[in-house]
Amino acid sequence: MKFIKHLILVLLALLLSGLQPLAARETLADGSIARIHQSELPPEARDTLRLIERGGPFPYRKDGVVFQNRERRLPAQARAYYREYTVPTPGSRDRGARRIVTGEAREYYYSADHYRSFKRIMQP
Repeated sequence: MKFIKHLILVLLALLLSGLQPLAARETLADGSIARIHQSELPPEARDTLRLIERGGPFPYRKDGVVFQNRERRLPAQARAYYREYTVPTPGSRDRGARRIVTGEAREYYYSADHYRSFKRIMQP
């Protein structure tokens, strides 16, 4: 019983300290976010990038809303710095798990797993 209490306390301390499990991060050895070239993205993500560049119209009501970055998987920035956009998932009846998040400095990130991990999109 003591062991379980100790384990719970350790896990709680990690959670409160803001540490994230390594599996949740797609980082390189130097600590930076993994990268993906635009040509490696699924076709739906490339279509979403074109819509973002054009300014819409977007197919989902939540496209363009502020992305909070609560899990701190993207670099820390001021509130409302990031915006999120849906990448349609073929066969899905809802928005699915794929997203593109943009930053004010025109950086783009792709998440295939509903914000659990990101890859920085490298523009041509």
